[in-house]
Amino acid sequence: MRFAEHLWIMENAFRQAELAALEGEVPVGAIITDQEGREIAKAYNKKEANHDACAHAEILVMKKVAKNISNWRLNQFNLYVTLEPCIMCMSAISQFRIKNLIFGAYDPKGGALSLNYNIHKDERLNHKIKVLGGVSQYKCSKILSDFFKLKRD
Repeated sequence: MRFAEHLWIMENAFRQAELAALEGEVPVGAIITDQEGREIAKAYNKKEANHDACAHAEILVMKKVAKNISNWRLNQFNLYVTLEPCIMCMSAISQFRIKNLIFGAYDPKGGALSLNYNIHKDERLNHKIKVLGGVSQYKCSKILSDFFKLKRD
């Protein structure tokens, strides 16, 4: 897939992050596409609304697709998310067998890759994930910093 297509899909994930912010959720959005880039499902963080620490956008969107196709193996799908996944989400991404992960902002304080939890390429695990980070990084970072600045003020 061309980089311009990744930017287009990340823009759709960003719209999900905006919806999260409007609801007082940490603004993270996620989209799952098929290999041709067609959107299959979308979600955004719902930790506060669901009173559920596991209600991250990535997990919600993967569960939605798995339910819709009646299969937890999502090895023919791409996951786009506006923020680098945390350790919990990277583990879930591996368990759901996502083929490609594309994310926006890096998360040096909580991102699995930034913290050197390289689950996506751990030789001890039976599933490898291709990862592309930093797609629309500035825009995806800015919505988060603006959100937390408002929370502090």
